[in-house]
Amino acid sequence: MPWWRRSPHNDTGGDLLKVSVIGAGTMGSGIAQVFAMAGDETTLIDIYKEALQKGKANIERSLQKLGEKSALSTEPDKILSSITFSSSLDSCKDSSLIVEAVFERLDIKKDIFSKIAEIISPGTIIASNTSSISINLLSSYVKEPENFIGMHFFNPPPIMKLVEIVKGRRTSESVTKKIGDISRSLGKDPVFVNDYPGFISNRVLMPMLRESIISLEQGIASVEDIDKTVKLGLNHPMGPLTLCDFIGNDVVYDIMTVLFNEFGDPHYKPPVLLRNMVFSGKLGRKTGEGFYKY
Repeated sequence: MPWWRRSPHNDTGGDLLKVSVIGAGTMGSGIAQVFAMAGDETTLIDIYKEALQKGKANIERSLQKLGEKSALSTEPDKILSSITFSSSLDSCKDSSLIVEAVFERLDIKKDIFSKIAEIISPGTIIASNTSSISINLLSSYVKEPENFIGMHFFNPPPIMKLVEIVKGRRTSESVTKKIGDISRSLGKDPVFVNDYPGFISNRVLMPMLRESIISLEQGIASVEDIDKTVKLGLNHPMGPLTLCDFIGNDVVYDIMTVLFNEFGDPHYKPPVLLRNMVFSGKLGRKTGEGFYKY
């Protein structure tokens, strides 16, 4: 299937795409919403029907809020109607672009890429929303590594402007350019990153989150005062422990684990406090309790 479709792209001058997003969690549903808001034909795929239902509800709420703020050029119902919800990976076989946005675990991603590699047409571009796992490693599970790339959105995808585009050693320059153009057509501002653990964002962010958790673990200050110090003293919009809850403490734990394993640097080692919170189900906003109660 050709990369570009022939319908005019909303407000961008580009062309519409046929896109599949795999994983209906917070990031996957948000990414699907971003493509649908741009007018692209979008399929959101998750093998768990409950996850699809929750993802659809998240998109509905987000669109409603954006509509109330007059931030949409199209009616929310029309945007939602352009998204197909599917529990079968076969639904991605005719897509020009596939964006994987499942848990930050290599075994799960490997299984998905191995399966879709048998389904898709030659020339299909596969992008991973991974925030820490090697693009070179992930590309080894597909048939055309030259068409594999990292496309790391930030939470919440409909609001955050940045996309990290991560090039593997075998990623073609033409694919890198296309993903940059697509990111801009979505209203995003891309940065181009070579494949190093954590890329830019998490390589910089995770040591700060770790030190904030260690400060709490050692009794240096309260949750509230640690967050207040970073917000008021360092001029961050959100405190680090609030940010952990927002990202998901399990996701933070997984990213730190990947970076610690990659670098062997103790600045990335997950704190025991974080580990215990994850093991006890205190994952943050999505479970109603993390460093704060919601």
